Amino acid sequence: MATLQQINSGAYIQTTDILDAQLLYDLDIDSREFREALVRIRQSINKISILLNLKDTGYYALSEFVTGQSFFPNPLLSATGTPQTATYRQTYRKVTNFGSLPNTASKSVAHGLMPDSRWTATRIYAAASDTTNKNYIPIPYASPVLANNIELSIDATNVTITTGSNRTNFDTCYVIFEYIKN
Repeated sequence: MATLQQINSGAYIQTTDILDAQLLYDLDIDSREFREALVRIRQSINKISILLNLKDTGYYALSEFVTGQSFFPNPLLSATGTPQTATYRQTYRKVTNFGSLPNTASKSVAHGLMPDSRWTATRIYAAASDTTNKNYIPIPYASPVLANNIELSIDATNVTITTGSNRTNFDTCYVIFEYIKN
């Protein structure tokens, strides 16, 4: 796992040459220097793998997906006498293709997940598109005009969006739910 310093500074991979390729051509394959060069290459590949696994993946699937985000260890596992070790927790992402927004009502679409009491939401957001008029809004949507506000919620079965006015012209909406399972 990454060190705290790596997490605080983000995922960073050195871009300068770690090993000059010409060095490998010049070395005797049975020499100690050649073996040391191979060890340095292996260490570099390992660092790249660790840092690559720390990134937040920009993949938005209609099925559950591990994002690569790491949340702090579960505070409940920090207590003495807990059998589990406190480790960074993976974040999952699920996109729901919501379709069109409702007309001054609530609309629910099944998300297909089976959450339990250990799940914790980390992010819930959406965007809606009016593909005819080329208008786009974030959801939830806050407006000084109360009737224009749009609410977004997720429960154990459904994604629900509630509109205070007719928003059916927004014919495409994707809801993104990110969560931790422990």
